[in-house]
Amino acid sequence: MRHVTALRYVTPLREGGSLPGLMEADDLGTYVVKFHGAGQGPRVLVAEVVAGELARGLGLPVPELVTVELDPALGASEPDQEVQELLRASPGLNLGLDFLPGALDLDPAAFALDPAFAGRVLWFDALIGNVDRSWRNPNMLFWHGGPYLIDHGASLTFHHNWPGAEAWVRRPYAAADHVLLGAAPDVDAADAELAPLVTDALLARAAGAVPSVWLEGGPGPEAYVAQLRERFEARDAWLPGVREAVASRVDRPVTRAANPPAWLTRRRGGA
Repeated sequence: MRHVTALRYVTPLREGGSLPGLMEADDLGTYVVKFHGAGQGPRVLVAEVVAGELARGLGLPVPELVTVELDPALGASEPDQEVQELLRASPGLNLGLDFLPGALDLDPAAFALDPAFAGRVLWFDALIGNVDRSWRNPNMLFWHGGPYLIDHGASLTFHHNWPGAEAWVRRPYAAADHVLLGAAPDVDAADAELAPLVTDALLARAAGAVPSVWLEGGPGPEAYVAQLRERFEARDAWLPGVREAVASRVDRPVTRAANPPAWLTRRRGGA
């Protein structure tokens, strides 16, 4: 990943629980910065990097990721005490995602997505165990005529409990909540297309992009490569459940509504 230095804190982004901030950097770029001093800790940044770079290697659209050098003095003039404390707690390397100006939240009811793309995203999310691309929170943007995947910090949950990491390898994926079910995801086509791309070299590049300082106190990049390789090779454990979720859906788009979609309510035994 490229490395930049933050020059100015622009504004907090309060949609997420970790309080990322919009910042300008010395390359004249603007980035959504996620801080290692946030309450969720650096493991969230590790997941963002590994999942984001893996997605990029699989041909899925994600914003560029960069490391951002932060001087806590940038927060001295911020009126928000919470922001000041966060910046003081996050000196050194943080994670930046390229800011996509004018991007819209991608609601599948408003932007048509073809089954091939939906299948690739669903397959990828099942591989990394991403629990945060649901009808409640799609974590996708629409920018310059196409979709972008964002916010993968809730994936790779095994690294929060390494002693129990082996159980994650064959864990079924909860696809019933996935926001793209209504787009009739072609999971089998995705498996045929993406599986040959999941090589040890790709996994090593994705895990190797993580700054070592974020891995202190835990296993190194090779442990992530091993976990993801085993998860990939255990597709017989989680792909059938994904196929079942797709087959059980209703052929209509899922939208970000206050209430869950009808197919999901029915599946859970609701009215």
